[in-house]
Amino acid sequence: MNENCTALTNLLLAELAEGQGRFVDQILNGSWQLTEMATWSLSAHLGAFQSSKRSLPQERTQVVDLMAGDVGSLLSWVHYFFRDTFNTINPEISIRLKQQIQQRIIQPYLDRNDMWWQAFELKETQLVNNWNPWCNFNVLTALLLIEDNPDIQLAGIYKTMSSVDRFINYVKTDGACEEGPSYWGHAAGKLYDYLKILSLATKGKINIFDKPVIRDMGEYIAQSYIGGDKWVVNFADASAKGGGDPLLIYRYGQDVNSSEMMQFARYMENTGDKTANFKPSRDIFRAFEDLRCYPELENVTAALPQNNAKWYPETQFIYLKKGPFFFAAKGGFNNESHNHNDVGSFILYQDQQPLFIDAGVGTYTKKTFSDDRYSIWTMQSAYHNVPMINGADQSFGKEYKAEHVAFLPAQNRFQLDIGKAYPKSANVEHWNRSYTLVQNGLDIQDEFKITGPKQANIIHFLVAQEPKIGKGEILLNNGHATLHFDAGQFTASYDVIPQDDPRLSQVWGKELYRIKLTAKSIKSTGKYTFTIRQEAIK
Repeated sequence: MNENCTALTNLLLAELAEGQGRFVDQILNGSWQLTEMATWSLSAHLGAFQSSKRSLPQERTQVVDLMAGDVGSLLSWVHYFFRDTFNTINPEISIRLKQQIQQRIIQPYLDRNDMWWQAFELKETQLVNNWNPWCNFNVLTALLLIEDNPDIQLAGIYKTMSSVDRFINYVKTDGACEEGPSYWGHAAGKLYDYLKILSLATKGKINIFDKPVIRDMGEYIAQSYIGGDKWVVNFADASAKGGGDPLLIYRYGQDVNSSEMMQFARYMENTGDKTANFKPSRDIFRAFEDLRCYPELENVTAALPQNNAKWYPETQFIYLKKGPFFFAAKGGFNNESHNHNDVGSFILYQDQQPLFIDAGVGTYTKKTFSDDRYSIWTMQSAYHNVPMINGADQSFGKEYKAEHVAFLPAQNRFQLDIGKAYPKSANVEHWNRSYTLVQNGLDIQDEFKITGPKQANIIHFLVAQEPKIGKGEILLNNGHATLHFDAGQFTASYDVIPQDDPRLSQVWGKELYRIKLTAKSIKSTGKYTFTIRQEAIK
């Protein structure tokens, strides 16, 4: 269905550009074929919205998910531009398009408050994520282009505003995207699209682009960029490579008056294939907006953010830059959107190349979004840069969280207590960890107290290149950096982690490596110190 929709988008744009009627027949055929489908929703999503809880479409139940919304929005544009043309062929074409959009998108949205992404009937453990602005944008588009009953249209528009308001209120006031840069275009980016089309439809009477949180949500994408081969800070399910859509970033930056975003957009445009920046998809509105602003982007000076520290106090993300190093770490809790059990984890890049990493996530499967999610290695704290305490890894749940989280700018230090991220079986009273970024590396200090410990602590580090273990030191990245540890306290080893998932191997290659520093003694209290230092390569 995705390929069919992309083809329909291309045909629509081609006909609008040429205007000779050459593509009308195939636009008609593609649109009609979509109306004959039993559902526009993905089978993987149906069970969450149907009383049957099954993956086949249920009779008399319409589900508005990401795909259904995209199809409804696309067909709304088809109807808007080609209604008169279709009417000269057969009026039933336009009638059917309108009826199908109303029945599958508009009416279900108006009738239901229980679709979780609407955020009207949230359970305590439920999250509000990118589905909210994405789906609401599609519904708003359909309402504006299809619905001709002003009372229904107004009620629907107001309902989308109320729903999106819940997303804005859910997002932390610091603007960070806990889903990561890979989801920025679908979360903050789609919120921008929603606000933009709402502003256009009301001739600017509804416009909140001046609100600091909207600007901060936009600038997050620029702040999260590391460099090199488009490396980014990638906590949660985000990929370690990305950077975002330059044209979307530019438009967003334009409306929130952020030179940082506009200059970053030009930087990203310069680093990629310029002919590939305009890529039509199912999203006609973005295609129109991209075409409008593309010439403007050429006149912007390219630049990356120049600040050396970015602290997100509510989300508890910290980004630091010093010398050749880019450091990022997180506090938070273990029920964030697209969550990994990674409270207190960090990444470190040297000369824009990965040193200590977050693997990201593999190809999405049914298991990824099931109760078995945390049987997947990428989700487990044992494969992040945090300790195994008294034989226990971190647990999933909102109650498993960081405490006493602080960024100390004068010391360039991030510190937190990660003890509460572990289950009761760990018997950990506290585990205070601090990260201090210095000119030639990173200092890590752990101080802990455990009641009745029975197993040795293991400190994990995930790295991209095979390490070389020596006495009290581990050479990294072919000797460009060294991890120093107390050989009297720890025994060092490492595991090879084969990467047979294409989503991971395309980023990291065939293997990743997990360093394990196993404590030689079992203690109730103690301190560990680890230093990472840049090495001069001769």
